[in-house]
Order: sequence, then C-alpha cells, then structure tokens
Amino acid sequence: MGAKIEGAGTQTLRIQGVSKLHGARHRIIPDRIEAGTFVIAAALTGGDLTVNSCDPNHLGALLQKLEACGVKFATNGESVRVVSNGKLNAVDISTEEYPGFPTDMQAQYMALATQVEGTTMITENIFENRFMHAQELVRMGANIKVEGSHATVRGKTPLSSAAVQCSDLRASASLVIAALVADGETILDRVYHIDRGYERIEEKLRGVGAQMKRIGEMLPKKTPALVSA
Repeated sequence: MGAKIEGAGTQTLRIQGVSKLHGARHRIIPDRIEAGTFVIAAALTGGDLTVNSCDPNHLGALLQKLEACGVKFATNGESVRVVSNGKLNAVDISTEEYPGFPTDMQAQYMALATQVEGTTMITENIFENRFMHAQELVRMGANIKVEGSHATVRGKTPLSSAAVQCSDLRASASLVIAALVADGETILDRVYHIDRGYERIEEKLRGVGAQMKRIGEMLPKKTPALVSA
C-alpha cells in the first residue's frame, strides 16, 4: 500500500511516514483457532475429518501435542486430515505466546483431556481466571481440579447430558465439543459468546454428522441455546 516499514520478524519496527497510501489486495490468514477447534472435535469423537482452508504451519504446537496423545493426522497444503479411532493418552500442556500452545485452545484441549487415559496437567500462563469452563465440564461428569493457574484433568470419564452455561468464546467451544461425546442431550445457554468467533458452527458440525441445532429464545433470559445429542 506504499508504507515504508522495516524490521519485520524482529522485535523492533521502524516506520517512516509517507504522504499517502494506495489500495492493495490482501488475503486474510485462516483462523487457526477455529481450525484447531474442529481438529480437536475430530480427535475427541474418533472421526475421520478433513479441515480445509487452514494453514497447518499455524497449528504446529497443537498438532505436536495431539500427535503425542496418539491422534493420527496428515497435512496437505491448506488442509489437515484427522483420523482418530484408537486409545488416546494424557499429555500435559502449558499455554504460551505464538508459536507456543495457544491460550485460545486451552479450553478445547481440556474437553479432549476428559476422554484420554491418564492425568493431564493444564497450565494457563497467559490469562487469569480462564478456567471458567472447568466447572461446566464437571457438571457433565468430568473429573477436574483447578488450583490457581493449573488444572488437573483425570480421565477417561464418561460425560452425560446437562444444562451448562457458556462464559466466554473459547469456553463455549469446549462445551460444544464435550457435548458431542456426552450421553444424551446437552443444552448450552448464552451461546451468543460462541457466535463471536465461530460462524454457523452448528451448520458446519451438522454437515459432518453432529446432531445439534439452535433452539432460539426459549430459556428464561431470552438467550439462544444449542442442543447436541
């Protein structure tokens, strides 16, 4: 666009002002968190799922942990194919700045950890008070203990239907994922949180076999909900 900027890839950017900028064409990078959420959903449900229009290089930290868990996957250009139908093992994670394990995948990984064999330690190093989804997962049958910035998840525990409340964007995603493997019908309240980061998530998951729907404004606070069975 005509800007004069030096230092890309370093800790210092030097910007020299110009009289004007001109138009340009730019392709926005894929959303690595949305892609990662679907990858974990496939790993958790034991499916065979291909996530297209993503950048596998941006998912490096997540895929590395999933591989250690026993998840089978293959990358091809702008797609990731996940094939998960075997026993999964517990692997600890600690959230870090990119390219480390993203804090925005911590909640989804916790949902996965409830269904693997063994004990998983999850350490949140980026944000405080970001385990609000843990109690909702406990309502569904998970065995999770939170102490400060650490959460201990003991699996494998069966999950069952419950009425749960979404507290933020990524917490909502973790509850949707957990509901996919829970026995019975799970109702998620306050799903307006998930709409901030996942466009038509129920349509996308229904397209690959999930049984879920948006049930409108039927709850006391007039907030939308999702049902997954």
